[in-house]
Amino acid sequence: MTSYALFGAIEQGFAYGLMVIGVYLTFRVLDFPDLTVDGSLPLGAAVSAVAITSGYSPVLAILLAACAGFIAGSITGILNTKFKILHLLSSILTMIALYSINLRIMGRPNMTLLGQDTIVDWFIETTGLLPHLSTPALFFIICACAVTLLIWFLHTEQGLIFLATGDNKQMITSQGVNTDNVIIFGVGLSNALVAISGALVAQNQGAADVNMGVGTIIAGLASVIIGETIFGDKTISRALIAALLGSVLYRIAIALALGLKLGDFAITPSDLNLITALLVIIALVMPRVKQKFMARS
Repeated sequence: MTSYALFGAIEQGFAYGLMVIGVYLTFRVLDFPDLTVDGSLPLGAAVSAVAITSGYSPVLAILLAACAGFIAGSITGILNTKFKILHLLSSILTMIALYSINLRIMGRPNMTLLGQDTIVDWFIETTGLLPHLSTPALFFIICACAVTLLIWFLHTEQGLIFLATGDNKQMITSQGVNTDNVIIFGVGLSNALVAISGALVAQNQGAADVNMGVGTIIAGLASVIIGETIFGDKTISRALIAALLGSVLYRIAIALALGLKLGDFAITPSDLNLITALLVIIALVMPRVKQKFMARS
């Protein structure tokens, strides 16, 4: 792997890092299987692209994307808590609706940002670093700030209620907490992070596409599992950092796999779903193999 490919993988890992953290919040913290992320990632990209092409600043475009993602996630939470629709089904309904909404927002299947100022361009001009160094640094700073704020929040009283809702819903309900509001807020927060990730990816790639969210949930889960397997999840702080680093390792593994050649056989981008499935299987099997090995020794 060349240094440019390595930095590119790290860049992608941190760009999708907020998406992975969002997936972690719903699947691991709230115990809420949420497929809305497949629609909220392109939603963030679409809102960001339209805002930038309309003359708004890239930073404001990201904030607008976060608001749109929060609304999308909240709708999923409302369908589940207020209308008693199964969480998996409610997220699928929102995801399907978002496809049409994203098309309506952009007015076309994709939108280019060529010639438009983005947060990536601003950071390169400000720091003077080479693009293959400055972009990973920018995304790392954004992810580090988000993780720090989340760690702080989850150690507050409201954050502890958030954690308790996913851990033992009946117990926290008996304490007089409205868990419906907690779930709505939690799923909204998760999708806000996913939408920010979509906005960052769009500004980095210079385009937003309505299909860019396909497979997002699989990549997110793979990153979470890889991070937990390698770095552990004994504390919430460690788990969040592990999820972020898992995103980077997942992208590096993908880059290594794409560069792998065995004679006349070469892995192509069309094999990414197979590679992801294999990575998840390995990450799930490794702890059990390790336990059996330690027991025998």
